[in-house]
Amino acid sequence: MTLDAVLDRIDADLDASLDRLLQFLRIPSISTDPDYLSETRRAAEWLRDELAGLGCEARIHDTPGHPMVTATTGGEGRPILFYGHYDVQPVDPLELWTRDPFDPAIADANGTRVIRGRGAADDKGQLMTFVEACRAWRAVNGTLPGNITFLFEGEEESGSPSLVPFLEANRDRLSKELALICDTGLFARGRPGIVTQLRGLLGEEVVIKAANKDLHSGSFGGLAINPIRVLSRIIASLHDETGRVTIPGFYDGVPDLPATLRQQWDSLGFDASAFLSGVGLATPAGERDRTALEQLWSRPTAEINGIRGGYAGKGFKTVLPAEAAAKISFRLVGDQDPHAIRESFRAVVREMVPDDCKVEFHDHGAAPASRMDISNPAFEAARAALDQEWPEKSAYIGAGGSIPIAGYFKSILNMDSMLIGFGRDDDQIHSPNEKYDVESFHRGTRSWARILSEIA
Repeated sequence: MTLDAVLDRIDADLDASLDRLLQFLRIPSISTDPDYLSETRRAAEWLRDELAGLGCEARIHDTPGHPMVTATTGGEGRPILFYGHYDVQPVDPLELWTRDPFDPAIADANGTRVIRGRGAADDKGQLMTFVEACRAWRAVNGTLPGNITFLFEGEEESGSPSLVPFLEANRDRLSKELALICDTGLFARGRPGIVTQLRGLLGEEVVIKAANKDLHSGSFGGLAINPIRVLSRIIASLHDETGRVTIPGFYDGVPDLPATLRQQWDSLGFDASAFLSGVGLATPAGERDRTALEQLWSRPTAEINGIRGGYAGKGFKTVLPAEAAAKISFRLVGDQDPHAIRESFRAVVREMVPDDCKVEFHDHGAAPASRMDISNPAFEAARAALDQEWPEKSAYIGAGGSIPIAGYFKSILNMDSMLIGFGRDDDQIHSPNEKYDVESFHRGTRSWARILSEIA
């Protein structure tokens, strides 16, 4: 059978595919909330049954947390692993949703048909583009494409505590020539991208403690140390006037952007002002000597994600707080060592803490950056397949976020990952009124069929 027949089947079955996605979205698989433990398992069972119905050998694997779902097609060809996650984020604040987040529907959004509901874009809709491509392939050819292993996780939105032990315990079964990951997005509307580098992530919480209780600012102000002032000085010292991070050794392992990649990124015509205008901003605030895409994709960052201390309620309370705290995250690139950066950061903080204060540190995870080997012919084959489906040519792109699974696949399973997704920046993932374009779902399904015809 020809690829054209598979694509025609995808087109003819679009409504049925959307109905299946809506069924999946109705399951409130919120992995972070223990009240949804049974619902998260129900989502795993739903996936297992769908894959078994396609002729796969499908299994649920219990873990200390939520289940893993695996399935195999059992065919010949290049051994490929496809990864997605079936858990979703909490829906708060519920009052900002225009409909029940677990009563999904096809809706209109400024003239565009969208699937509205929690998980529509992250990651159930993305995951189902691949499943539906396989379904159409089987309907036309009688078999599933190639030698594919599916791995669907139920804890991605809650830190993946069971993932590394599961990968280590199943290394022989899961290690393949290539992994496909669907948890990314388009570069721009109508223009797909293949993510070839992901920033790593390091999280730190710093707590500065001073007096043994809150103090009256009139009775003690000027004489007693204020931990908010100490914390503010530490935070302010993290960047210089050009936007560079000042932590000693922070840029060790940060590579220069290769000339070929720089040329390709420059050709994308990225408009930083337009990108920022969508959130009410206008001016890039990173390193002044770097382009906007470099700042987003290939340069490390230090960001303050939250501060607490003193009184911040209504009215006014004149206190010197007993403690102040900040949560700080570092996005990492290249060969930066998150553990070395953690120690260097802590040394800087300790040096700045005065005698009357104590400091506590709380570790919030550490994962290095990931870079893909695009010399693998499958990458160019996938680009060519995407170019056949979308209005604009695909590109190799970076991603500002962190997807640790790609690093785990490399370090534990010794395989590179190809990250291809079809979401958009305005899909409102993790936020009220999450959506996924019907066009993205449709073209994404067709894209996977084309890619599988080239690489499976």
